Amino acid sequence: MILSRFLANRYAPMNELSLSTSLAFEQSYGGVEGDSASVAETCVLLSAIAGVPLKQSLAVTGSMNQHGEVQAVGGVNEKIEGFFNVCRQDGGVNSQGALLPASNVEHLMLNESVREAVRNGAFSIYPVTHIDQAIELLTGLEPGQPDADGVFPEGSFNRRVADRLAAFAEVGKSKDKDTGQDNGNGGHNGQS
Repeated sequence: MILSRFLANRYAPMNELSLSTSLAFEQSYGGVEGDSASVAETCVLLSAIAGVPLKQSLAVTGSMNQHGEVQAVGGVNEKIEGFFNVCRQDGGVNSQGALLPASNVEHLMLNESVREAVRNGAFSIYPVTHIDQAIELLTGLEPGQPDADGVFPEGSFNRRVADRLAAFAEVGKSKDKDTGQDNGNGGHNGQS
């Protein structure tokens, strides 16, 4: 629900969001709770919509609210150290890093090998407070802020998302007109 509200509020505030998505995770791990992956889920979804790849050298953890604000999560030390260990076993640590909620920084107690890699510039820790910061780090593109009319700057990541969602809406309207169907929602399926 948070992802759909975020997408609708940010990219289609005056219209129905003409997109329905579903994320499924087939693994089931006991004892894991919460929404620590919602920042990562949002970045992946936006990446797919915009057609812009994400850097694969960065791990992401963090919860997100419907305004795109990144919120604290549990187990940050273990998550960062786990990713660091995977990198070390997979050919060495070199320019990898982890994005985490800025509010978790004060609780970091990373082991010496991670701290040394950070000091040497081989591993980076990126505290973020908003999804736009994560997008910029993961894509290298300026996210862009909407103007007074809600329009994102040309060439920005968010403009790519907004333009693609607008194109989806137009295709949906065309299909409804071609088939003569009206689902009682102005040509939209009402799902988001």
